[in-house]
Amino acid sequence: MRRISLALGLIAAACAATAASAETINLTGTYRCIQMCRDGMLGAATFVTQNGDAVNLTTETGESYRAWPDWNAPASRIWIDARGEGAVYSPDGMRIQFDDGRVWQREILPPPPVVVRRAPVAYYAR
Repeated sequence: MRRISLALGLIAAACAATAASAETINLTGTYRCIQMCRDGMLGAATFVTQNGDAVNLTTETGESYRAWPDWNAPASRIWIDARGEGAVYSPDGMRIQFDDGRVWQREILPPPPVVVRRAPVAYYAR
């Protein structure tokens, strides 16, 4: 009896850890297609928007798809049902590789320039 309750506790902990790890990465951002791009659009911008488990993808050709965590590997894969394909993303969310060979790399933009504003000069009449 003691072993059964221990086993059930370990299984519950494993399930909780998997669900928690699936929510630690946020894929939202601008990516660039860097390999096997459609229509020869190497370097074209792609976009990912994540809201909870739902992931919206906009490809380099402007097509939009909805993706969900893959039930077989929810912490590292998404499934695009409309395309019948999945994708693996890196643990840091910097790269997404699709089953058809396309690879998207997250675009890291430099920070906006710092604007220095000076106080207006006041002139006093004497």
